[in-house]
Amino acid sequence: MQMASLWRGSFVSEFILLGFSLDPRTTPLLFWIFLMIYLLIILGNGLITILICLDSHLHTPMYSFIGILSMLDLGYTTTTVPQMLAHLASQEKTISFSSCVAQMYIFLVLGVTESWLFAMMSIDRYVAICHPLRYKVIMSPWLCGVMVIFCGLWGVISALVYTIFAMRLPYCGPNKINHFFCEVPAVLKLACADTSLNDQVDFILGFSVILIPLSLILIIYVNIFIAILKIRSAQGKLKAFSTCASHITVVTMFCVPAMVMYMKPGSKASPEEDKKLALFYNVISAFLNPIIYSLRNKDVKRAFLKLTGWARSQNEFA
Repeated sequence: MQMASLWRGSFVSEFILLGFSLDPRTTPLLFWIFLMIYLLIILGNGLITILICLDSHLHTPMYSFIGILSMLDLGYTTTTVPQMLAHLASQEKTISFSSCVAQMYIFLVLGVTESWLFAMMSIDRYVAICHPLRYKVIMSPWLCGVMVIFCGLWGVISALVYTIFAMRLPYCGPNKINHFFCEVPAVLKLACADTSLNDQVDFILGFSVILIPLSLILIIYVNIFIAILKIRSAQGKLKAFSTCASHITVVTMFCVPAMVMYMKPGSKASPEEDKKLALFYNVISAFLNPIIYSLRNKDVKRAFLKLTGWARSQNEFA
C-alpha cells in the first residue's frame, strides 16, 4: 500500500518537481554551478566539524555550537541539493508522495533547529562578553547540552505540525510542484481544498520558530552592544564587534528569507521569488557560513594548520 493512502483524501502517488524555469541550454551550466557549491558546502562545513572534534582548544561552547551549525547545514543541503542536481541532469523529475513527505519533514526539522540554535549562540555571546569571568561556570557542558536538546525537540515538534497540516489535505491533481524540492508553501498550492487554516497555522508557527528566536537575538544584542560601548580598550571593542557582526550576518541570511517565505499568505506567494528565497537560506547561507563564521577565525586557522602539519613545518623553517 502506498503511503499516499495513509493520508486522508490524498489521491496523488507522485509529484513532478518543475525546478527552475530556464533556457534548456543553461541547464548544464546551472548543474555544474550547484555541484561545485554543494561540494564546497561539504568541504567547508565538514572541515569545520572535523577540526572542532579533533582540536581540544576548540572544545568550548561557542565552537560546539558552530560545529552543530555546520552539521545542520550539511544535512539541510543534502536533503534537497542532490535531488535537485539529479533532476537537472535528467528528464526524470518525479518524486514519490512518501519521499516528498519525508523530504518536507527532514528539511523542516533541520531548519527549525537551526533557527533556534542561532538564539542559543547569541546567549553564548552575551555571557562571553557581558560576564566573561563567569563564562565557563554559566555555559557549562550540561547547560549547552540542554540548549541543543531544546532546539532539536522544538524542530521535531514544529516540523511534525507543519507536515501533518500540509499533508492532511487532499491532493487529487495536478501534481506539478513549481519548486526544486517539496517545500510546504509550494506543495500547498496543489491541494484540492481551502488552505486558509494552513496559512493561519503557518503564521502562528512562524512566530515560534522564527520571530521569537529573532526577537530574543535582537534583545540580547542590544544588551551586548551596550556592554561593548562600556569597554575602554579599542582593541577589545573591535574584537567583540567582530564576533557579533559574524553572527548577525549569518542570522540575517538565514532567518529573514525564511520568515518571508513561511509567514506570508499562500495567495501572495510568487513561485519564482519563493525559489530564490529558498536557494538563499538553503544553499547560499550554508555555503557562506563557514567563510563568515569560522574560516576567518584565528583559532580555526590555527587548528587547521596543526591538523595538516603546516604549523610544525613553519616553526621548523623559522
